[in-house]
Amino acid sequence: MVLRAYTVPMLPSTVQATYAQRIAFVCEIAARLHRYGTTAQRLEAAILALSSQLGLDCEPWSNPTGLILSFNDPAKPLGASDTTRVIRLAPGETDLYKLSEADRIAEQVAAGQMSIAQGHTSLRALDRLDSRRSHVIRVLAYGLAAASVAGLWRLPWLDIGTAGVIGLLIGMLTQRSEGRPNLREAGDAIAAMVAGLVAIGVASLVGPLNLNTVIISSLVVLLPGMTLTNAINELTNQQWVSGTARFAGAIATVIKLTVGSMIAVTLADLVGIEPAIRAARPQSEWVEWIAILCAAYAFAVLFKAGRRDYPWVMAAAAAGYLISRFGGLAWGAPVGLFLSALTMTACGNLFARVANRPGAIIRVPGIIMLVPGSASLRGLMNLVQGAGGAADESAGLVVMKILMALIAGLMFGNLVVASRKNL
Repeated sequence: MVLRAYTVPMLPSTVQATYAQRIAFVCEIAARLHRYGTTAQRLEAAILALSSQLGLDCEPWSNPTGLILSFNDPAKPLGASDTTRVIRLAPGETDLYKLSEADRIAEQVAAGQMSIAQGHTSLRALDRLDSRRSHVIRVLAYGLAAASVAGLWRLPWLDIGTAGVIGLLIGMLTQRSEGRPNLREAGDAIAAMVAGLVAIGVASLVGPLNLNTVIISSLVVLLPGMTLTNAINELTNQQWVSGTARFAGAIATVIKLTVGSMIAVTLADLVGIEPAIRAARPQSEWVEWIAILCAAYAFAVLFKAGRRDYPWVMAAAAAGYLISRFGGLAWGAPVGLFLSALTMTACGNLFARVANRPGAIIRVPGIIMLVPGSASLRGLMNLVQGAGGAADESAGLVVMKILMALIAGLMFGNLVVASRKNL
C-alpha cells in the first residue's frame, strides 16, 4: 500500500492520537483499500505496515466480502487492550484514483504530516458523488471498450459496430443498477441476455455476424478475467480462503453471463429466428492499432484513473497487449503472456519506487487485456451449445495456459524488481 515495509518510530502527531483513534483510522483505510480492488495479500501487508507505523500490533484477515482486524497496544500488558473489528464489505472494484489518494493520505498520516482527524476528513472527501458528465463518459467507455476488443480481433465493421452499441446498452444498464440490489444481483445475466438478443436481431435483420465473438466482446467489461487472475494469485500466495472465494465468485459470474446469453438464444429458437452466422476477420492491421489506442483510453476511464494518470494507464494497457502480441508471434502465446505479465509487474514496482505511488496504476491496466475472461466464457458457451468434447477441452486448456503464464509473470516480475510499496 501505502507505506514502506519497514517500521519507523511514531511521530509526535501520531502519539497524540488515542488508541481508539488509531484503530479507527486503520479500519477506515483497510475498508477503503478493500473497496478499491486490492488483493488479500497486498491488503494485509498494507494494514500491517500502517499499523506498525501507528504504534499498533495488528493481525488482519481479509476475504473478498469482509475483514477481521485484531489489535492490541504493544505498550500495555498482553491481553489488556485487545480489540477486534469485523467489517462486512461488498467485493471491491478497481478505482485507481481513490486507491492512489488513500495511499497518499495514509502515508501522510503515518509520516506525521497530517493528523488522524485530518486523515479521516480527507478520506471522507473521496466519497463525493460523481458528476453526470462522469457517468456519461463511463457509459461511453463501455461501448468503446466493446468495439475496441472487436477491433483487436479484427472482426468486420458490422460486428464492431454491433459490439459497440451493445456495450453502450450494458453501460446504461450498469449505471441504472447502482443502488438497486435486486437488479444488481441479476445484472450480469440481464446484460448477457440483452447482448444476445441484440446480436441475434442484427444477425437476422441486418447481416451475418461472428455471433459468439460479438457477444463476448460486448461483455468484455463484465468478464471476471481479472478476478480469476487475482484468485489464482491469492492461492499461490497461500491466501486459501480469499483465493477460493474469489475463484468461486469468478466462476459464478461466468455462469450468469452464459445463462443470460443462452436465454437469448433459446428465445430466438422459440420464436423461429435464425441468425446468420459467419466466421470472418477481414480487417487490416491499422484497425488493430487504432483499437489498441481506443481500448487503452476506455480502460483508463473504467478503472477510474485520475486525469494525471491517464498517460500512465493508457501506456501500460497498450504496452501489455503489444508485448504479449509480438512475444506470442515470436515464441508462442504462453511465452508472450508470461513476458507481458513479468514486464508490467516489474514496471509497476519500479513506478512505485520512483514515484512513491501505487504500482497498481501500471500493473492492473498492463495485464487487463491478457486475462482469461473471454476464453472462460467462450468455453462455457461452447459447452452449453454442445460444440463437442474437443472444443470444450481446448477452451479449458487455453484458460489454464493463460492463468499459468500470467501468474508466473506476476511472481517473477516481483523478483526482478522488488516493490517498496504493498499496493
